[in-house]
Amino acid sequence: MSEKELRRSRAILPIGVVMELTDLTARQIRYYEEKDLVMPLRSTTNRRLFSLNDIDRLLEIKDFLEDGLSIEAIKRHYHQEKISKQSFMTSSKQVSDGSSKALTDEDVRRIFYNEIMQISRLSGNERPF
Repeated sequence: MSEKELRRSRAILPIGVVMELTDLTARQIRYYEEKDLVMPLRSTTNRRLFSLNDIDRLLEIKDFLEDGLSIEAIKRHYHQEKISKQSFMTSSKQVSDGSSKALTDEDVRRIFYNEIMQISRLSGNERPF
């Protein structure tokens, strides 16, 4: 992990500062935590501590909600994003290890199809075609 990523992932901001930065209430922030949309660390005294990445995620959640997405749609989005990232990391590792030369046409089609399906679910369309 680069130094920049380490700085952004360091959990040092208490909920009061997060409330000011995001214009969210403590209840909203705790609700998003209950729904596993954001996962702050806990201090030794059990206080929530947020990172800059958590702030970005909360602002993104706020934007999604303003755009009309439901909490469940947002959860699906983050789940798909996590799967895509894991798939990309696995593919990158295989390519760098030399265990796989390149993605096949079928792999590219599958990835493209999954991304289209993810976008269509977020917009409320079940069948994009």
